[in-house]
Amino acid sequence: MTTISAPVINRPSSTSVGTIVWLGSEVMFFAGLFAMYFSLRANSPEIWANDTTILNVPFALVNTLILVSSSFTAQFGVFAAERLQPRATGLSPVKWGVVEWFFLSYLLGAIFVAGQCWEYATLISEGVALNSNAYGSAFYITTGFHALHVTGGLIAFLFVIGRTFAAKKYGHYEATSAIVVSYYWHFVDVVWIGLFLIVYVLK
Repeated sequence: MTTISAPVINRPSSTSVGTIVWLGSEVMFFAGLFAMYFSLRANSPEIWANDTTILNVPFALVNTLILVSSSFTAQFGVFAAERLQPRATGLSPVKWGVVEWFFLSYLLGAIFVAGQCWEYATLISEGVALNSNAYGSAFYITTGFHALHVTGGLIAFLFVIGRTFAAKKYGHYEATSAIVVSYYWHFVDVVWIGLFLIVYVLK
């Protein structure tokens, strides 16, 4: 008698689905911030024309490239997670695991946040503060909320690195954590590209 085995159904991880749904709500949140920025700008064009000249665009571009590069390093960490490689098997980057690639991503993200803090300090010293005018409010609210999201991503990187070290055997559960954190990190990087174009380029 021939036994027919039931087909294997590969359902998506509930963690991955939940993260994607949550990121959908974050898209709406940042869409609201963009709408606020454009509304304030439309009502105060002369303030924008004056205050945007203070922005250090070359510095912001370098900081943007640093953040964008962290998306690539995070993705290499995902590739390592998919092949269930928690740590490096050699000194060459091609042999790095999740820990090494995510730590590099963390470092690049931390440099980006430090760069933003330095830019805030510079702008405040030049008279552009949160409560100075409509431009100051729009600038700090939009970029500040993004900086908070980046900081959350940095904490998530540390969480994944710690879990990877703590795991006695690195399996699909640990790999899923790394993958969903990369979803979030790619999201904040894409949002920043939009912010950079709107705040620094489209003056």
